[in-house]
Amino acid sequence: MANSAKLPPGPKSKFPLNNLINFRRDSISFLRNMAQEYGDITHFRMGPLRVVLLNHPDYIKEVLSTQHSNFIKGRPLEMVKELLGDGLLTSEGDFHKRNSRIIQPAFHRNMMNYYADPITDYASRLVSNWEDGKKVDMMEEMVRMSTGIAAKTMFNVDLHKDAQEINRSLDDVMKLFGRITLPFAEYLLKLPLPGTIRFFKAKAKLDETIYNIIDERRRNPVNNGDLLSLLLQSQTEEGGMSDQQVRDEALTLFLTAFDTTSLALTWTWYLLSQNPEVEAKLHEELDQVLGGRTPTMEDYPRLKYTRMVFGESMRLYPPIYIISRQAIEDFSVGDYIVPAGSIVLLSPYLIHHDARFHPEPEQFNPVAWNERSGGQQSRYEYFPFSVGPRSCIGQHYAWLEGVLVLSSIAQSWRAQVAPNHKVEAEQLLNLRPKNGMMMHIKRRM
Repeated sequence: MANSAKLPPGPKSKFPLNNLINFRRDSISFLRNMAQEYGDITHFRMGPLRVVLLNHPDYIKEVLSTQHSNFIKGRPLEMVKELLGDGLLTSEGDFHKRNSRIIQPAFHRNMMNYYADPITDYASRLVSNWEDGKKVDMMEEMVRMSTGIAAKTMFNVDLHKDAQEINRSLDDVMKLFGRITLPFAEYLLKLPLPGTIRFFKAKAKLDETIYNIIDERRRNPVNNGDLLSLLLQSQTEEGGMSDQQVRDEALTLFLTAFDTTSLALTWTWYLLSQNPEVEAKLHEELDQVLGGRTPTMEDYPRLKYTRMVFGESMRLYPPIYIISRQAIEDFSVGDYIVPAGSIVLLSPYLIHHDARFHPEPEQFNPVAWNERSGGQQSRYEYFPFSVGPRSCIGQHYAWLEGVLVLSSIAQSWRAQVAPNHKVEAEQLLNLRPKNGMMMHIKRRM
């Protein structure tokens, strides 16, 4: 039975700001060290916040599923609202449930049939400008392509000309996100710091983009079941969304759609370049299934190994590497009681790299991923899109885009990391290549 007087173990630091500094410097290493020293339930202070790290699938299930109603996104994501407002990522309670019901049809499995052609079309557009032996920043290439895909599938617009400026804005936003999820972050946005100034300029650009899309749809109304159709349709119903709410949901889903998938694809190209035997097996499947033609929705279930490659890439570099919640009331976990108000951290990255659940966790092994992580039985050992009632609404969309883009491009092209290019993961709101991903692209012979 849980002992209400017993907190989880953890460091007794006289200087809790040290934990904050170390977490800010390298959050993954900090949390891994905490788990190794104190176990799967760890308690520590970060400035004024009481934080608990839970590092076992059983405890993750408790927070994200079994006791999910006792947790909110809370303090860690409060500052993200400065950009996204009350979209699905940050909203809570009945407000979140209502908007989720409005948006869900745009990401239903049946809608995937309508998204397949735009996905492969934008992948084809991208490589039409590639030259054999050319050096590219693969992260920029994937972001530009995914921006176009997200705009076309969600809003039925072509943002190809604006993609570069949108990407710069996103980069400025993400760099500040590394700071604004921490204690005292609210003061950063009140100071005229260079990063803060860039953040608000980027926010203005993204707002302008979304509002222009909304205005254009109102001038030329069409209801084709896409995300924007659903959002605007809700405004005609009693209690429907305000213009601000439409903006919040549209921007949230637009940014998360292209940012998450583009990063997952970028890391996939990197991993393929480091594992030629996996790349060769991928090419073998693509040659057999596609024979040089553009993949279609009918091919999607047949691209089994391609899916394994993309899935294993998200194990090693999960789009969401830390999930945070705040406890509404005291809750029991293991032999301990975690007080109300505590920040609870769960890390897909740590679980995905834990040898207890993924033997030889640093190896890129798509077949092993399929054997261990491809089914529902392991969903708390592999959760790149979170899990439970607040899991990512667009995960089927992300899987479809990842598999179809990878198969569209990899059947004709290979990519190798440029000599002397240092590949390093930067820990912001998600794992981003710190220096981009400079690669030489080569046409398959």
